[in-house]
Amino acid sequence: MMPTALPRRLLLPLLLTLLAGAAPAADSPRELLRQARDAVMRDPAQARGLAEQTLQALAAQPDTDTEIEARLVLCDHHAERDPAAAQREVAIVAELLPRARRGGLRAGLQACMGQIHEYASDTVRARAYYEEAVLSAEQAGDQDMLADALYLRGYLRSVQGELASALADLRRSHQLFLKLEQANRIANVLNAIAIVYNRMGDHAQARDYFLQSLKRHEADGALREQAVTLHNLGRATENLGDRDAARRHYEAALATSRRIDFPRGEAYALRGLASLANLQGDSREALGRLDEADARIRTSPDQRLQAQVLLQRGIALRLASRLGESVQALQQAQRIFAQADSRNELALVYDALAQTHAAAGDWHAAYQRGADFKAESDRLLRLQLDQRFATLKIEFDTSAKDREYALLQRENRATEQALVHEQRANQLKVVVIGLAAVLLLALALMVLRQYRTSRAMHSLALTDELTGLPNRRAVLARLQALLAGPDPRCAVLLADLDHFKRINDEHGHLVGDEVLKLIAARLTEAVREPVSVGRLGGEEFLVVLPATDLESARQVAERIRENVASIDPLRTQIPVPLTISLGVAATRGGGDSVSDMLRRADAALYDAKRAGRNRVIALVA
Repeated sequence: MMPTALPRRLLLPLLLTLLAGAAPAADSPRELLRQARDAVMRDPAQARGLAEQTLQALAAQPDTDTEIEARLVLCDHHAERDPAAAQREVAIVAELLPRARRGGLRAGLQACMGQIHEYASDTVRARAYYEEAVLSAEQAGDQDMLADALYLRGYLRSVQGELASALADLRRSHQLFLKLEQANRIANVLNAIAIVYNRMGDHAQARDYFLQSLKRHEADGALREQAVTLHNLGRATENLGDRDAARRHYEAALATSRRIDFPRGEAYALRGLASLANLQGDSREALGRLDEADARIRTSPDQRLQAQVLLQRGIALRLASRLGESVQALQQAQRIFAQADSRNELALVYDALAQTHAAAGDWHAAYQRGADFKAESDRLLRLQLDQRFATLKIEFDTSAKDREYALLQRENRATEQALVHEQRANQLKVVVIGLAAVLLLALALMVLRQYRTSRAMHSLALTDELTGLPNRRAVLARLQALLAGPDPRCAVLLADLDHFKRINDEHGHLVGDEVLKLIAARLTEAVREPVSVGRLGGEEFLVVLPATDLESARQVAERIRENVASIDPLRTQIPVPLTISLGVAATRGGGDSVSDMLRRADAALYDAKRAGRNRVIALVA
């Protein structure tokens, strides 16, 4: 998989405002810096030139923060090409930081240092720098830098096999970029999330995310990102067995990389084409592609890329019956992947070595490498299963609830253990009267804690995890209580978001979840206590209005409909307005059940949908 290290190196935040009050002059340092950032995704060479022009302009208009940001652009550029040049920029930035006004710039420096080490396959030090970058950005309250740091750490975690935590970082980064309304960087995060799904073995879901990301990059004219995403799309379709589609994507990635003189992008695309040639048994074509790739990355610091080229070279040499050279190339790749803790690629190397040793008649070595391959494959399979289960708990905006639930579980276990110890103490009959009194008090406190814990867990069981609203069980229980009470007069609104399936199909479930949370917020804004709002499931919500007649309920429904229709599409990343349809029903003089109320409201909702959606229908009879 071509790492998002290529597009994700846009470390510097695209500031929403430049200077308070006025736009910068066309040739001012701030304007040149803005242009440099914009060019990073389109033309890396142009980005470098504009960053250098920014430094020249600063000679007449000195500004420490602007100089640091320009040098971080250069550090970003050199990290994947010239580590020594990147280190020089790091040294200068470190000297400037004490005079900086923006505290989050330290996170940018730490992130760039992490990149340098990651390209060199020193993932331990790279991870440490990314951890520091996240901490620095959080302490400074710099959401731009925090989003980037989470992005970098999330990708590296995926390389190391920590897929669930990687997805948590990337989704948190995605939320921050949504909040900052930085659509071009959201596409990069989707690309990284797709890579995580690919590593989990969910290649179809990965392909869908890559396609979403590619559409965004094409709309933005981000050629560098297009080259990266096309390669990754090739890997996903290759994993799905569609070699023709994979070849088209690899060739498109190669053409785009050559168009902007992007050597690493060319090398990754050539590696992909060599992989397809190896699958077809064409070692001659594969070796020719790999020779081209070597020529493009001869001076590149990206050790993992070199190892991936070596892996395909080893396979091609085996197909060409050049077995000694094949073993040598594969062993070099093995050392690099082991150093980088890249477990997926390491398993592939073991498999290739086993086949080469078998072809050479060295059955002992073939058996050893085959055993290594099986052990690594079993480990990856267990990891995938574990990580797939873990990611079920890591949905948008649920991490805090998960931590709370885990804390409640730990408290329950602690309480249970304390009760067991107390029972053993009673069985041994060695407790003196005074100690028994103390233990009795402790037990009372534990029971109180257990009661509070149980109430908290009960609250979790009645809350919708995505929106934070009462769930189906809770809101229907509220309606049942009203109908069974001394004054059963009430009304219900059954609300359904229009065309929600199309939103999920065209924009993905990540955007769909954000839309549902936004609709839930608008529903609660439109009503007051004692009105109850809950989510029945999917895109369907229920509003329960005590002591309300049909006409009053219809007016509330109209207010909700107008509130939803006024949502700015920019907040949802969807180019069309959101609308909602509502069915209204009220009690008819006693004897109504929950089923009666829902059935009438559902019939009214059906009429609203049939009448063209985005409307309110109140069922009179």
